[in-house]
Amino acid sequence: MKEKDTSRRDFIKKSLIGAAAFTIVPRFVLGGNGYLAPSDHLTKGVIGVGSMGRGHFGYAGTKTVAICDVDTRHLALAQKALGGGVKEHHDYRELIQDSEVDIVHIATPPHWHGIMAVEAARSGKDIWCEKPMTRTIGEGKKVKEAVAQHGNVFRLNTWFRFDANFYGMNVPVKKIKKLVETGMLGWPLKVTISKHTGFDWKFYWVGKENLPVETVPKELDYDMWLGPAPHKPYSAHRVHTTFRGYWDYDGGGLGDMGQHYLDPVQYFLGKDQESPVKVEVDAPQQHADAVGTWRKITYTYADGCQIILDGAGTEEGQAYIDGPKGKLYKGFVSDIPDMERKLAQYPDPAPQVTDFLEACRTRQKFALNEQNGYYSATLVNLGLSALRLNRTLHFDSDKQEFVNDEGANRLINQPMRGPWTI
Repeated sequence: MKEKDTSRRDFIKKSLIGAAAFTIVPRFVLGGNGYLAPSDHLTKGVIGVGSMGRGHFGYAGTKTVAICDVDTRHLALAQKALGGGVKEHHDYRELIQDSEVDIVHIATPPHWHGIMAVEAARSGKDIWCEKPMTRTIGEGKKVKEAVAQHGNVFRLNTWFRFDANFYGMNVPVKKIKKLVETGMLGWPLKVTISKHTGFDWKFYWVGKENLPVETVPKELDYDMWLGPAPHKPYSAHRVHTTFRGYWDYDGGGLGDMGQHYLDPVQYFLGKDQESPVKVEVDAPQQHADAVGTWRKITYTYADGCQIILDGAGTEEGQAYIDGPKGKLYKGFVSDIPDMERKLAQYPDPAPQVTDFLEACRTRQKFALNEQNGYYSATLVNLGLSALRLNRTLHFDSDKQEFVNDEGANRLINQPMRGPWTI
């Protein structure tokens, strides 16, 4: 009997060890001594504590317990903002493995987003990621797959599909979606995003050609800052606030603002699981290193819906949404008679889970997550691919790859500098 009991205990012990190897859950889910109850603050580690990262320390319901940066000056400023005493890391992998961290907040340049999000997912952390979700379509696929496999809660940090007035429309996106769902505008629809409809493409995020080679400042680990990006000589304009102007790290004004502007359009058009089948570009030939400007980018879906990105500002007087039955202009003004009264008679769109901390506690999908966020990030990356190649691209929405275009497909999974992989 004693031998049987011993064997049984050994079997249970081995089974639990095996299960632990495959199932990692966030610390706060476990409960018990030394762990936070669901009603308490969730702990957060922030990777990248430049101005963007430091702006995210104070969210109600969270406590920042760890920070990471490759610039010691940023770490010092972050410690000062937090009152000191917070664990700091030079290597993001140490922060991700920290057992005291519930949520990993990724506030680095976009060329790091995919690698860090996948590693955080594998380590059982919930993830709050700045936009754009990833710098390439292939990295977005990897993030989506990793979160699905490990059961993390993922939030992409653009909020307009569920909160705040939407730029020049001056109303929440929910109201625009409600109007689209009524059918009063008809179908298919054309959406024009330009300065005339209230959207600034921030063309000051352009790169400089023939950058001077400069000395790396002592506070910066430039090799770690580059990470998976190709090694290029240091120049101050490549890093920190002006990195957006270089293809290796981001995509200019479209990379910066694209997901803010396009994710709500994807939502109110009902395209959260669908990509355009064609992308056309009107732009100067782009430099191989420095991102430039563009005049117009046009996305077309299989059903005829279009999204127009007007960079040159030539679409003056154009409606924000143009449909066969009616138009919607900047400021939520329409040519439909008595539109507001008619709209009030219809039900609101389906509710969304918009409290990220509650989503973490209850293990629900957040409103903007790794799935719909992947598709709106892909909108950005489709436009950037067409811009870099300066030609019309055709895309297979089901396969998520370009049609008969080897050059474009090479941009889906771009090489990473060793030893970095995703």
